[in-house]
Amino acid sequence: MTACAIETTAEDGDREGTAVHPPAGFAITANGAYGARLAGSGDALYAERWTLDGPEPYAVPLPTDQPEEPDTRLLPLADGRVLVCRRVDGRRHTFSLLYPTGPGTGELRLGSVEAPGPGRVELLPPSPDGICAYAMHAGPESTTLWLVAGGAFGPERVAELPGHCAGGVWLDRTGRILALDRRLGDGPVKTVAVDLERGGEVSPLLQITEESDDRLLLADPDSGLLLIRSDAPSPGHERLGWGVLGSLLPVRFPECLRLDDAAVTPFAIQPGQVLMPESCGVALRIDAAGGSWVGLWRPSGRRMHQVAAPPGWLAGAGTWSPEGVLRLPCSTDALPCALAGLTVPPERDPEPEPEGAAEGVPVSAGAAGRAPDAEDGRPRACRPVPLQQAPLTDRKPAG
Repeated sequence: MTACAIETTAEDGDREGTAVHPPAGFAITANGAYGARLAGSGDALYAERWTLDGPEPYAVPLPTDQPEEPDTRLLPLADGRVLVCRRVDGRRHTFSLLYPTGPGTGELRLGSVEAPGPGRVELLPPSPDGICAYAMHAGPESTTLWLVAGGAFGPERVAELPGHCAGGVWLDRTGRILALDRRLGDGPVKTVAVDLERGGEVSPLLQITEESDDRLLLADPDSGLLLIRSDAPSPGHERLGWGVLGSLLPVRFPECLRLDDAAVTPFAIQPGQVLMPESCGVALRIDAAGGSWVGLWRPSGRRMHQVAAPPGWLAGAGTWSPEGVLRLPCSTDALPCALAGLTVPPERDPEPEPEGAAEGVPVSAGAAGRAPDAEDGRPRACRPVPLQQAPLTDRKPAG
């Protein structure tokens, strides 16, 4: 089993801490330098910024005069500031930038936007340029995009798109081309590319069949690797697959990514593998009745390696180094700011392709993905050891 290395900053106290679960998610900048989350508990929530690219991680609290609401959204920027999106009166959403100022917290108010209908304004994933930040409101018939940080005059409306849009994946390193999953009327979901420098010009990006629901989950601009969820290979039942941006080859739906009793969601792709999409490490979150753990996989591989989540993992958050180390943010009472490092085990000899693979959507072979080696259906926890000593022997497949 792949072992994990723990890099920590710790306070004095009991070393047997319990996991700390934030009320909202943990966002990481595109370059992996900073993260942000809501910390605290109950009625005393506050923004917290993590620095991830130093010798060891550390957290800086950014409290303001008023505690944050549980539905406050945070987004870290490359300069270390944290964007805060607060819902004020149901429809109006305000935006501010928080930053440390000696013993206190500085706050730069950027302005507000109003949602033109039901639902709330959501922040899009951190822009690759690290400077700009975007927000989206999806109505039943149209979707509005705003530039909420990085502009000259506060929040600016940049596009109004027909249809109901969701998701949000950046396709380039400049923050110009954004992929969104769009539904027009009662039609299927299709991923489109939106050019933010041309007024939100829309072009088709992903259409496996005319009737299938095709969603883009992740993309890596270096290699062109795309992670896709679609019901094209089995109508009515969505599968996880992969393809390559600009390639004429069909999307593949590996059997090893299909679990009968768990949901599998990719959350990070290894960068720096220029023109080598099959060599990219992919991190996946596995959720089942017994909890959440981590899947490690490469498109060139024939199986997904399932590894226990480190204690206090902020589930669904993580970032790869170009060298192939997956860094997972963790927080427990004893270790409030930590990173766990995982690597993909070496692959065994290739197995033959299964007979009867669907035409146009090839299926790669793989072991049936059940959580291995534990009575409660979850992987056994990995023992924290220095990464250079971590054993990289393969895990036995589930019986």
